[in-house]
Amino acid sequence: MPDTLTRVPLPVEPAPAEPPQRPAPRRDNSLRGIGLMLLGSVFLSAADVASKYLTATTPAIQVVWLRYAAFALIMLAVAAPGGFKQLKPRRASMQILRGVAVTVSSILFVSSLRYLPIADATATSFVSPLFVTALSIPILGEKIGWRRWTATAVGLIGVLIVVRPGGSDFQAASILPVLSAVTWAFALIVTRMMSATENPVTTLAWSAVVGCIVLSALQPLTWQPLSAQALLVGLFIGVSSTVGHWFVIQAFRHADASLLAPFSYVQLLWASAFGFILFSVLPDAVTWFGSAIIIASGLYTAHRERIRARKVTGR
Repeated sequence: MPDTLTRVPLPVEPAPAEPPQRPAPRRDNSLRGIGLMLLGSVFLSAADVASKYLTATTPAIQVVWLRYAAFALIMLAVAAPGGFKQLKPRRASMQILRGVAVTVSSILFVSSLRYLPIADATATSFVSPLFVTALSIPILGEKIGWRRWTATAVGLIGVLIVVRPGGSDFQAASILPVLSAVTWAFALIVTRMMSATENPVTTLAWSAVVGCIVLSALQPLTWQPLSAQALLVGLFIGVSSTVGHWFVIQAFRHADASLLAPFSYVQLLWASAFGFILFSVLPDAVTWFGSAIIIASGLYTAHRERIRARKVTGR
């Protein structure tokens, strides 16, 4: 799913000169970074396709719960040898807020998979960087120039082309990945707000645990007995998405976000391929056209963010 934790890279504002917690130093190995990003997109797409498969017989909230339960267990197991003190956040309230936003985004996206082709839902979710641009004004107080506003408007036109409101192929469920993109954009902004003080691993762990708690509380609303097959598919979803996120995080340690951004959109190709193999569904020409517009506007937005960041840092 543009899943849930890492989908389209967001250029991060420069951190203070002496942040309380420094991330691991980035090695300059662009080819390795690209390879890791491509691997991450494969695993994330596989998790999305498995989620779509499971939603045919299982409520979406239950599918997302299986995903987060496996995710939380994996993150806690990884953190256990070094002690859980390393997961103590500096801004717990922000971590909780981000965790809830990511969880809501996941529920909305997986809910859409029950009704929409996987490629359509994935393409629509790629509009999240454009919503980041819009939300940055009231939340971060940023000033957005006409170029980024134009890119945002063009990207939304691409979404309308994919969704096709008013057409014979329109489904109300097409709104769900758009809403998922909005909540994901909010989560990205919260991530940006605490990027100077929080370790990425801490943020991932908190998102997993917060999501698991929220989803566990919602289970009585839709709970139904799970077969052994459903449990295995749920375990696969959790492991695949966690591995995918790990590859993406590692990719950013080896290459710049501006270099990796185009390769994140390869997830649409994987989603289309998996969707054809498992469901015999391929995107039509209109979906590809709208997707191209969304991707182009997203790449241009990332380009303008990079220029703005260089002006801030004087480089």
